[in-house]
Amino acid sequence: MKPTTVEERVVVPAREGRAVTVTAGQRVRVVDLEGGQVGDLFAFAAGDPAEHLSASHTRSRTSRLFPAVGEPFLTDRRRPILTLVSDTSPGWHDMLIAACDPARYAALGVRGAHASCAENLHRSLAGLGLTSGVTPQPVNVFMRIPVQESGELRWLPAVSRAGDAITFEAVMDCVVVLSACPQDLVGINGNGPSPLAIDVLSG
Repeated sequence: MKPTTVEERVVVPAREGRAVTVTAGQRVRVVDLEGGQVGDLFAFAAGDPAEHLSASHTRSRTSRLFPAVGEPFLTDRRRPILTLVSDTSPGWHDMLIAACDPARYAALGVRGAHASCAENLHRSLAGLGLTSGVTPQPVNVFMRIPVQESGELRWLPAVSRAGDAITFEAVMDCVVVLSACPQDLVGINGNGPSPLAIDVLSG
C-alpha cells in the first residue's frame, strides 16, 4: 500500500476559517496544532453547495449523539459525504451545538464586532466563489459537550493535545470548511483560541 503523504497543508489561524476542495476517495485531516482548540467543520457537495453535511440527518442514520470511527456523515439529502476514518485525539467531537454567530456573542454581552464560526464559514466559501443560504450545524471537532443523565449539557474545555488529529475520507467530491472557533467567553477553548491545520492527504 502506498504511504499516505500530505499533499497540501492549510493552516487555519486562530479565530479564522479556511476551505479546501477534495475529491471522492481523498482524505482530509484536521490537526490541533497547540492543543485545546475546537474546530467547526462543515462540508458541502462540490457540484451543489445547497447540499451540505447535516448533523441531524447523520444522527438519524447512526443512532448516536457523537461520531465514531468507521461511521458516515450524511447530507441533508441523506447521502454520505464524509466518513470518519481515524482519530488520535481523546475522541470528544460534538454534533449538538450550533456554530457561534454575532447573535450568540451579543447574547453573551459582546458589544461591537466579534469573530464567529458562521462568518468564517461564509467568508471561506466566498473565497472559492461559493455561497450558502444557510449556516449548517457543524461537526465540532475536539469540542467536549457531555450530556448528563438529567439532559443537561456541560461546556467543558477541549482536552485535545498538540498534534492530535481526526481524519475524514470524502465519499463525494466536496468542499470542506474549518473554522478555528473564536469562542473566548465560554471556556471550550481552554486558554483561548489557537490555530488548527487542514491536511489534504494523498496515497
